[in-house]
Amino acid sequence: MLAQHTLQTLTRAVGVGLHSGQRVELTLRPAPPDTGIVFRRVDLPQPVEIAVSATAVSDTRLASTLSNGDAKVHTVEHLMSACAGLGVDNLYVDITAEEVPILDGSAASFVFLLQTAGIEAQPAPRRFIQVTELIEVREGQGGNEKWARLTPFHGFKLNFEINFSHPAVDTTGQHVEFDMSTGSYARDIARARTFGFTKDVEMMRANGLALGGGLDNAIVMDDYKVLNAGGLRYDDEFVKHKILDAMGDLYILGKPLLASYSAFRSGHDLNNKLLRELLRRTEAWKIVSFDDAKLAPKGFSEPALAW
Repeated sequence: MLAQHTLQTLTRAVGVGLHSGQRVELTLRPAPPDTGIVFRRVDLPQPVEIAVSATAVSDTRLASTLSNGDAKVHTVEHLMSACAGLGVDNLYVDITAEEVPILDGSAASFVFLLQTAGIEAQPAPRRFIQVTELIEVREGQGGNEKWARLTPFHGFKLNFEINFSHPAVDTTGQHVEFDMSTGSYARDIARARTFGFTKDVEMMRANGLALGGGLDNAIVMDDYKVLNAGGLRYDDEFVKHKILDAMGDLYILGKPLLASYSAFRSGHDLNNKLLRELLRRTEAWKIVSFDDAKLAPKGFSEPALAW
């Protein structure tokens, strides 16, 4: 049987929120089978649980925000991406503020935390949403066009293309394909950092956003170049971060996908609209599990490798 997974023990980290600038303590705890990933706002007078689901996404401006009506948690996508990349199904995420800490701006720190805690199999089958028909959402026209789609595929792979008119971005790769069956998430994707432009950062800070952002947790560019002293971690780090974000956004579905995801200039908003369209089209997918783990796609049938 291809089993669900959780952590062997709890693990903790402390950081600041990218947009709020608030100090936040993060604790990742094991959870029973079929729990899913549940965020818990333990800073409130009565702790509030917010279960991950596509319909719980309440805001997609600059990040993915989850809400249950009583409380919110912002910027969940990097942690969700790490859980997707390492195959963690069940997890309690305790946080002491309304935003997940940005840490180094990528998913690498979350990967380290999850692997340090240890990932263990549970006595329950892992359930996938297998896409059986094309699902697509599109917005804009001409130079403003963007789209995202899911097509049937026995496994999980992502194709992403960006289109920035900026000297620092134009000199890097702007298209990436990542296949869970042949690549290593921790090695190939997890270290890609979020990025922004100085002019946008200044505008966001004037509006009370990006208060925790800086050169230690983001790639920052002026009109011509990358300002970080160490440069880029990957030659194509910009588009790889978009893959990282997409993996996190798609895992908000609550179950891993068996599908091929392709996107052009997509972001948190369009990714969530794609999930909602998928859920609406009930004839276009089915839930599957694998009694024989050998029949599962390679990227899921084998345990996630360490660095």
